[in-house]
Amino acid sequence: MALTRWTPRTDLWDPFASLTDLQEEMNRLFENSLRRFGLVSRDGGFTPPCDIIEERDRLLLRVDLPGVSKDDVQVTLQDGVLTVKGERKVEEFKDATYYLRERLSGPFHRAIELPVEVDAGKIEARFRDGVLEIALPKAEEAKPRQIEVKVG
Repeated sequence: MALTRWTPRTDLWDPFASLTDLQEEMNRLFENSLRRFGLVSRDGGFTPPCDIIEERDRLLLRVDLPGVSKDDVQVTLQDGVLTVKGERKVEEFKDATYYLRERLSGPFHRAIELPVEVDAGKIEARFRDGVLEIALPKAEEAKPRQIEVKVG
């Protein structure tokens, strides 16, 4: 009788390897979905949801910041990147039990690379009803122009 070396079959399904892969994928999906909806960020704060709208002569940025005071928000523009940062302060109740706590608090930060050049001297920011609205007028170079076509 001849002895042959045993080698494990690699074509068999390994349930534990599949579970590990599934767990890693679920963790990735959960983390990305929370970050996408403004719930968590990598630095321990949260990322507020925003809209960026391009109109003919300007960009309009709207950031949802309910429960944040205008004094707790800072807006800066540097090298074509608009940064909105601040903090939503937490209201703590002493000698109380939370049964549900979904409202996020802590620092927030959004850095948005602008798709067109803007006129930094004419930027206006307004805070109303928990929404920060920033109007960014386009620089003259970035505005669309009508070019006359000549014949001959």
